[in-house]
Amino acid sequence: MATRRPVRLLIADAQPLQRTGFRAVLSTHGDLHVVGEAGDGVEAVELSRRLLPDVVLMDVRLPRLDGIAATRAIVAAALPVRVLVLAGLDVDDHVLGALRAGARGFLAKDVAADDLVAAIHSIAAGGAVLAPPMLGGLLDRFAASLPDPQPQAPTDLAALTDREREVLVEVARGLTNAEIAGRLSVSETTVKTHVAHVLGKLGLRDRVQAVVLAYECGLVRPGSGATAPTRGQP
Repeated sequence: MATRRPVRLLIADAQPLQRTGFRAVLSTHGDLHVVGEAGDGVEAVELSRRLLPDVVLMDVRLPRLDGIAATRAIVAAALPVRVLVLAGLDVDDHVLGALRAGARGFLAKDVAADDLVAAIHSIAAGGAVLAPPMLGGLLDRFAASLPDPQPQAPTDLAALTDREREVLVEVARGLTNAEIAGRLSVSETTVKTHVAHVLGKLGLRDRVQAVVLAYECGLVRPGSGATAPTRGQP
């Protein structure tokens, strides 16, 4: 059985005890290597440039340079580094800002260890992770800041087939590929193909951007069923 490639991590958190806790949890996994710690956003960006970790665990609230600005700087520098934002359950506009800045995922800081490890591997492999409570709160606030959606969907959605549009809606509701397959009575491979087509046709980087687009277009509204994490899938 092939082993997973080791993932190099940078922990960015203002609290030394929090960083120590994350390191202690992650060090029990042989394929996760903490290569550095940052106590503020400026240091997080500098260490990202110097150490080139695969994934940065980024607290959204950091001194000197907050987690949003630090994420934006890392993405703007075109570093081969992906950012996983960790925040409290009181999701606010700062998390939406982090998503726009290019973060690849969101988890609560009290996430279960197994879920954190799975999220890290998913993001390192190019996927995206959205925690259901954070997704719901994020989208409620995001939708509230938008004007009422137009009755007609944007013209770029016209490129989608009916089934692809259906899959996009389920992705925006937070369902995994397996759950979408069960709901639509198709194979998981078929769902993966539809998701890939949706991302390609709409010029989207990942499922996180697909979720935002679906809410911007009014295909899905807050409270319509974001009940499961979107995790590490194309």
